[in-house]
Amino acid sequence: MLNFQRLEIFVNVAAAGSFTAAAATMGLTKAVVSFNIKQLEAELGVALLHRTTRRVSLTGAGEGFYQRCLLLLQDAERMLDEVRGDHQGVNGVLRLTTTPEYGARVVVPALASFAALHPQLRIQHVSSSHHNDLIADRVDVAIRLGQLADSSHHATLIESFSILPVASPGYLARHWPDGIQTLEHLAQAKWLAHSRLSTPLSWVVNTPQQQSCLFNVESSASIMADNAAALLSFALCGAGVALLPEWLVKEEITRHNLVVLLADHQFPRQGVYALYPNTRYVPEKVRLFIDHLKKR
Repeated sequence: MLNFQRLEIFVNVAAAGSFTAAAATMGLTKAVVSFNIKQLEAELGVALLHRTTRRVSLTGAGEGFYQRCLLLLQDAERMLDEVRGDHQGVNGVLRLTTTPEYGARVVVPALASFAALHPQLRIQHVSSSHHNDLIADRVDVAIRLGQLADSSHHATLIESFSILPVASPGYLARHWPDGIQTLEHLAQAKWLAHSRLSTPLSWVVNTPQQQSCLFNVESSASIMADNAAALLSFALCGAGVALLPEWLVKEEITRHNLVVLLADHQFPRQGVYALYPNTRYVPEKVRLFIDHLKKR
């Protein structure tokens, strides 16, 4: 018979790469962790871990077993949440990851109001520009922005938004006193670009005549950053032109701290997606939160 606690110990050791770190995470002693791993390997008749004085790593058999354990533990947790929810309301833990900017402005307020509706539910929110592995990190929902790449996970479109080329009045006064009036002018500007995009300086743009054309910046970006908040700060400091989400820059535009360039041209709209693991049981807490976020 499967011992689920033993499987969870194994998953934590594999993720941490250390018996000591896994023990600290789970509130157990190192001896208890080591004993359970030995028992698990004895029951299976295979070595799951390579042990050195500095680090623990997975064997070939251990790697496959680790992936299956992750799915099994997630299914078990979700099934228990469903059963408890039938009698106690939504409870357990909702683990969610977002980008820092969209998370702070949109998702965190939605999480706060969702938590108020479901007081027995605990929230774990991770703010990161990097894409977490939903299965390995045991994430229930990841909020992703932009164009969604092919994924083995379920995805729900929450909303879409415009992206706008913007610059500060100071930058325009110094470098473009007559204004940026054409795409050719825009291509010659000093650009601030997002380093995590595959083609940060190449976009398909719709002109006022409803024609699509490929827009390419003529030279390399003068500044690269890995998040939109940093690009916004650079733009406000007059460092150049940045292509940023409307929801991020609209207040600065209203305050006249930023100017929208070529407002009659349209850059591709981007999506906000809720991703969740493609498992047999989609927890009620996940379904309810996605609906809650859509309504907001």
